[in-house]
Amino acid sequence: MLWGAGWISTVLFATVPFVSVAIAGLWLLPATVALRLLERPFAGILVGLISGLVVFPFLGAAIWWAFFAELAFLVTLYRSWRTWQYYAGAVFVGAIYPVLAAASFDLWAMQPWALITFFALTIASCVAGVALGILVADRLRKAGVAKLARRRGLASRGLGRGAGPAGQH
Repeated sequence: MLWGAGWISTVLFATVPFVSVAIAGLWLLPATVALRLLERPFAGILVGLISGLVVFPFLGAAIWWAFFAELAFLVTLYRSWRTWQYYAGAVFVGAIYPVLAAASFDLWAMQPWALITFFALTIASCVAGVALGILVADRLRKAGVAKLARRRGLASRGLGRGAGPAGQH
């Protein structure tokens, strides 16, 4: 998927750069799935690295986007894994990406309406990519994927109150 998204984005950037950001959220998808499914520190970065190696010409982009998927959890030192954090990361990267790539898109030369639309399109794309990643991860979790690798709370490790003997479930 990222291979196609990378090349399509490259072609769109060369022809209609405004539209290329409509698929920017796809870059958040792999890291979001990994983070949601495993709830482990640096799972998103690792998947960004692996997916970047698969789509080698876009290695830097894959890691860059994975970092922003991971950022909302890093800020809390991985102590919180709330759904809103995924979306906060998406909104943040959707807002910061156009600013960081402003020269590439000649952003500041755009009309105000186009500038607002550009930011809105980037943020919407990132939020949609995260929403799709959450959906995929939740379905995989429901199917039992990565059950043993997932982060578990204190009760499931016998270190807190639980329903079973010695505090276990």
